[in-house]
Amino acid sequence: MNLWGVLVFVSVLCEATCSLQTDQKHWNDLAEKELHEALQVKWNLGTAKNVIVFVGDGMGPNTVTATRIYQGGETHRMSFEKFPHVGLLKTYSADKMVPDSACSATALFGGVKSNLGTLGVDATVTRNDCPASLNKDARLNSLAALALNAGKSSGLVTTMRVTHATPGPIYAHSASRSWECEASMPVNAKQCKDIARQLVEDWPGRDLHVVLGGGRQVLVSNSTGTQEDPVSSWSCYRQDGRDLIDAYKKDKETRGLRYKVVANTRELENVDDNVEYLFGIFANEHMKYEFERNKGPEGQPSISDMTKAAIKILKKNPNGFFLMVEGGKIDLAHHRGRAKTAIDEAAAMERAVKIAINMTDEEDTLIIVTSDHTHTLTINGYPKRGSSIFGIVGESPFDHANYTTLSYGTGGPGSFQYSVETKDNETRVIRRDPSIDDTESFMYEQIAAIPLDENSHGGGDVAIYARG
Repeated sequence: MNLWGVLVFVSVLCEATCSLQTDQKHWNDLAEKELHEALQVKWNLGTAKNVIVFVGDGMGPNTVTATRIYQGGETHRMSFEKFPHVGLLKTYSADKMVPDSACSATALFGGVKSNLGTLGVDATVTRNDCPASLNKDARLNSLAALALNAGKSSGLVTTMRVTHATPGPIYAHSASRSWECEASMPVNAKQCKDIARQLVEDWPGRDLHVVLGGGRQVLVSNSTGTQEDPVSSWSCYRQDGRDLIDAYKKDKETRGLRYKVVANTRELENVDDNVEYLFGIFANEHMKYEFERNKGPEGQPSISDMTKAAIKILKKNPNGFFLMVEGGKIDLAHHRGRAKTAIDEAAAMERAVKIAINMTDEEDTLIIVTSDHTHTLTINGYPKRGSSIFGIVGESPFDHANYTTLSYGTGGPGSFQYSVETKDNETRVIRRDPSIDDTESFMYEQIAAIPLDENSHGGGDVAIYARG
């Protein structure tokens, strides 16, 4: 059975076991429709002129399933789920069964598995080994670098800091993902350049045509915050006197390049058609979650807004382009145990995929949607069809407390929802009943089985979807 046959069989099987339909004709008609669509697919054997890679950070198969149900129910299919080519990726790193985003993005964009916490270098470089990372033979060429060498344009879009673990390997080589600015680098690593400086000062970073995301406090020394956009004490805070956004401007002016630096939605939407290089930093730290961002002209653009602006700039190159788009806050919300927020972020990225589909031609553009790793999210019990994915399944016959459809294997303090009760000389563990909470809230933290400082990554395979 070929790939399409397998996909059709699985699709129909899922529909048959889940649908409220009981009529045989419904399923036969559905199978015929799916087979007809599959047989109409024409394999494109040409060379892609343009390549767009969407990375749903932490968007494992269970996140995809939950997002699908969130958007349109069990039978819904998201835009990228309709792509004709589907596969699975193993996510282990050179030294760990479960990866982080730095080494997994290095594998995605550099083609080589590396060690946990390193980016843009091979496995001869261990974490925090600055001298080893300076070895040119250990440094990897990313897809963006290869595209630039081929005369194409290259760019990146992220809802995270532009120096973070997933965008970093596009342009940087570092023994530690933490070295985003000089303030986080140890004394014995001073001969290495921080990731933000590599973005602005070194090749290929300085030649990227589009860079859009967050991270001002990493780029500009002594950045100040506001109530809406505070400086984060969690992230690197540059203090060496450098203003790398100003350095970006001076570099482009010196080379006579048409550029624009933007800081909010209004400025992004008003970028002139003649601009060749676009640099947008919209937050001191990571950008806001979609549900809470300021959607006005002075606020932060959505991932769809940034994707649209990036493609508009990049597609002007007759030789084609490479673009990486990261839905990074899927991962961040999962780490916090907030499943609804993570799934809402995945839905936001899916809308950006639709933008890319509408702005490009399948004949010359390869669009890939994938992830870098999973999370420990699970879909539990036997909830009724049509139920909210964020709802309550029912009562456990063991402890007589309700339980939610979604939970995590590991989680932070807010996800450890157990207490100890002593009554009549008997001590027992009590699980918090979620029915007393608003499980539909973006801020609700799902219960986890194992308490950690935060929800950890999972080690499962991730799906890859492609068209073009």
